Amino acid sequence: MDSVPVRGLDEFDRHLDDLIQDPTLELNAKLFDDIELQLTEANIPPLIPRFLPRLTTILKTYTRELTIITNITGKLIRPVSFVQVMQMASPDDLIQALESPSSPANVLALAILQKASASPQEVTMLSAYVPLVKALIHRWLSSPRVEVGQGANKVLGDLLDVDCPLPPPPPPPPTAPGENSPPIISRRKAPGNGSLWKLLFQDKEIYTYILELCSGRHPETAHPRQLSLAQGRLLRLLPRLAALDFRAVSHSHITPPTPVHLTNGNQQNGDSMTPVPPVRNPRPGDGLLQFAALCMVQRSDQLMHLNLIDFFEALVSLLRVTEHTPLKVEVMRSILREATAGDEMLKKALLSLPDRTVDEEAEDLKKWIEEIMPGETVRLAIR
Repeated sequence: MDSVPVRGLDEFDRHLDDLIQDPTLELNAKLFDDIELQLTEANIPPLIPRFLPRLTTILKTYTRELTIITNITGKLIRPVSFVQVMQMASPDDLIQALESPSSPANVLALAILQKASASPQEVTMLSAYVPLVKALIHRWLSSPRVEVGQGANKVLGDLLDVDCPLPPPPPPPPTAPGENSPPIISRRKAPGNGSLWKLLFQDKEIYTYILELCSGRHPETAHPRQLSLAQGRLLRLLPRLAALDFRAVSHSHITPPTPVHLTNGNQQNGDSMTPVPPVRNPRPGDGLLQFAALCMVQRSDQLMHLNLIDFFEALVSLLRVTEHTPLKVEVMRSILREATAGDEMLKKALLSLPDRTVDEEAEDLKKWIEEIMPGETVRLAIR
C-alpha cells in the first residue's frame, strides 16, 4: 500500500531547525498536531531519520510544551526496534530524558526502554549501558509521578522476564468453559541471557543503590512520602520477580543496609493505635525478598502496613502456581514465620486468602498456605 504524502513537512523542517537554534521560540503547536495526525505505519519509516535526531535535540533544551514534542516523537518510534532507536539516539539522550523533571519526557524514555524487552539480545545490549540502567532505577524509585512509577515497574518487569536465564514455565493446562485461566507467569519463550539479573542483583553498586533508595538512606527518598512511593513500587514488582527466579531474589552475598526507621530508636510513627509488630535488622545472606518483607517497611505506618499485606497476598498467590521446590518452601516458611509473629492482621489476611479467590483455585491455595504456614489451619466457607 502506497503511503499518503504528509503535508507541511518542509515547514516542519524549518520550524525544528528554528527551535534548535533558539529554544526560547514559541512552539507551533498546530503544526506539530497537523504532522502527527498524518503519520501512519506506511509513511513513518522514511521520516524517522529525518526528524527523530532533531526532536531528540529539542527535548534536551526545550522546557515548555514537552507533551506536544514527546507525543509526535513517541508516534515516530512506535514501529522502530530498540537497536534502531539507539542508532539515532545515544544512551546519554535517554539518561537526560529519564532525569528530566518533565513526566512526558520520562514516559517517552520508558517507552524506548520497553522496546528492549522484544528479545534477550536487546536486553543484553541495554544492560551494557550501566549508567542508563542506573538512571532507570533512579527514575523508578524517585519519581513523584504515579504514571512514571507504574510505567517503570512494567518496563523492569518485562525486561527481567525476557532476560531470565531459567527455562520458561510450561504453558498452563487448558481450562474448561467458564473457568478462569491461571495467571501467566512469564512471557518469554526461551531462557534469556541473565545480563540484567546479574547487574541488578550481583553488582554491588547497582544492588546497593536499590537498597539505599528503599531504606531511606538516599537523599531522593529522604522525605517520608517519596520513601513510601519507592517501597510500594518495590513491593509491587517483587512477587513477579520471585515467580521468575526465586533464588535470585531470596539470596544475596550483599548484606542490605539497615533502614532508617530501625536506626532512629523509634519504630512508632504515631499513625497506628495498635502495637508495632517485631521487625529485625537485615542479616547476611538476606535477599531483596527478605529485606522488603521483614525489614524495609515501618509497620506502624498504617498505609504501608496495608501495602505490605497486599504484597504478601500477591507473593503467596503467585508462588503457588510456580514450580514447587524445597528451597521455596523453606524460605517462605522462614519469612512467614517472622512476618506473622505479632502481626495478627497479616496472619488473618493470609489464612482468609483462599476464601477470597476463585473457586477453581481455592483448594490448591489452601493446601499451599498450610504447607508454608505449618501449624495453621485454613478453613474454607461452604460455597
